[in-house]
Amino acid sequence: MAPQPQRLRVARQSWALAQPFAISRGSRTVAEVVVAEISDGDARGRGECVPYPRYGESVDGVVRALEAMVGAVFSGLDRAELQAAMPPGAARNALDAAFWQLDAGRANRSVAELAGIAPLHSVVTAYTLGLDTPEQMGAAAATHRDRPLLKLKLTGDGDVARVEAVRRAAPASRLIVDANEGWTERHLIEIMPVLAGLGVELIEQPLPAGADDALAHLPHSIPVCADESCHTSADLDRLAGKYDAVNIKLDKTGGLTEALALAAEARRRGFRIMVGCMIGTSLSMAPAMLVAQQASIIDLDGPLLLAGDRAHAMRYDGSTLYPPETALWG
Repeated sequence: MAPQPQRLRVARQSWALAQPFAISRGSRTVAEVVVAEISDGDARGRGECVPYPRYGESVDGVVRALEAMVGAVFSGLDRAELQAAMPPGAARNALDAAFWQLDAGRANRSVAELAGIAPLHSVVTAYTLGLDTPEQMGAAAATHRDRPLLKLKLTGDGDVARVEAVRRAAPASRLIVDANEGWTERHLIEIMPVLAGLGVELIEQPLPAGADDALAHLPHSIPVCADESCHTSADLDRLAGKYDAVNIKLDKTGGLTEALALAAEARRRGFRIMVGCMIGTSLSMAPAMLVAQQASIIDLDGPLLLAGDRAHAMRYDGSTLYPPETALWG
């Protein structure tokens, strides 16, 4: 029997957060995601993305972009053609993940096998503490003091007090921080040496992506990681000499395909690899686990911040994250 045409379905979903989550750009209580599903009658693939307003994305816009691909998918679009058919971003990420799972089902293999990185092993993820007062961040750190790696959302003024409070409350935890473009050059000069003394191991995106040239001439007493400044491998040329690491997120790269290419090229150029996420369900984390196999810092705690996760959720044992079940993705 000839295979049926590929059919694409698109759905938007809302997932409540366990508690409000704040970064330097604002606070939210819900994770809004978009799911793409491709089926040919025999095999099925799903992918989840998290539209991010910082990059000009919205749920409505991503849904429209995916629905515009229904005809191309029906006509036989594949994952390789997808890379040129859509720009990097959340919409392509959802479709790319769906194609990976669809291809794996057709081949009766796992996605990890198709990517040449099987078997997948468990990893230790950071746990993120949202931006708050020093007192509240210290209290949150005390609750999670047994986690091996804490990530702190910062904003600029008052950040030293925030980190000091967390360090007192969780003396054994390793610390990384994320300013989400909230610092100025003054903050870099004043705060970085103090945070180094507090044992902070990495600073994510301290300066705005379009104003990060100061990183090239300021000493890095703590390694600095590009997040908003790094989307795809095409960005690496302008990151050299400014950043020590890159944070690879599938919603920025436009999917696992480009994420793996970015990881390979970044390693070749001497960057450390971090893999991160937006706040989404286990379906968002599952493809990122393939990148996590080659990352030195892993931040895939999105589902831990939700009030509930989807069926066949990925398993977290404290901060240890295990590979996804095939019923979820892979």
